[in-house]
Amino acid sequence: MSAADLAFSSLAVKTKSPMRIALLGGFDLMVDDVPVAVPVGSKRLLAFIALNYRASVPRSLVAGSLWPDASEHSAYTNLRAALSRLRGTARKALDVSSAEVRLARDVTVDLYHSRSLAQRLLDPGGPVEDLRLNAATVDQLSADLLPGWYDDWALLEAEHWRQLRLHALEALAGEFIDAKEFAGAVSAAHAAVQADPLRESSQASLIRAHLAEGNPSEALSDFERYAQRLRDELGLRPTQRLHRLVAELQRSRPRNGSPRS
Repeated sequence: MSAADLAFSSLAVKTKSPMRIALLGGFDLMVDDVPVAVPVGSKRLLAFIALNYRASVPRSLVAGSLWPDASEHSAYTNLRAALSRLRGTARKALDVSSAEVRLARDVTVDLYHSRSLAQRLLDPGGPVEDLRLNAATVDQLSADLLPGWYDDWALLEAEHWRQLRLHALEALAGEFIDAKEFAGAVSAAHAAVQADPLRESSQASLIRAHLAEGNPSEALSDFERYAQRLRDELGLRPTQRLHRLVAELQRSRPRNGSPRS
């Protein structure tokens, strides 16, 4: 273990101020909700360790994942450099040993709060009423993971999160409809559609929210926009299941294009 690593390890102690790593919507290291400056090269290190949350990650895995095209020696050298560039408060985000790197015990990660929320929404046996669903719930599920990052490990985790949050947003829209909180239902479904405009189940959630709120014209307009986009981009048509949601509206629509009330 180098002298620099020993110095780093000795400084990786508990911080009295709440420290948080944000991965959703972009990377940030925060202390008391104030951003902490982190060198660009060290952000990748912190993000990679944060994605492993409470696990201890072997140095060999860290180095090989962050610098996959470098030789083993060069990758280890790059890892030592990334660790040494962390200064002051930022050093306290990690616990480092001669063999492993892990997140410091007091550091929280926004992804894991949002992931826990998504999993509870999707748990068929879970008491959803305990979640206190509101507009902030939609916000927690609306941000991409590390947008603009193209490392293989970041892209893989981003896709896992995208799939989980899309299912959770659709479930959330349904919960809002059941509670007759229609603005929340439309907001949750819109967030899902924005994340993947061609995903039919998200579009169905939005149409159901409009119908539950008593806005058939918006439901039909959204269906037609989706059908046009699906045809233009993929050469496909909506399934019969989606057609059935608006079939009555289409039959009752007068020739001027607006559904009868």
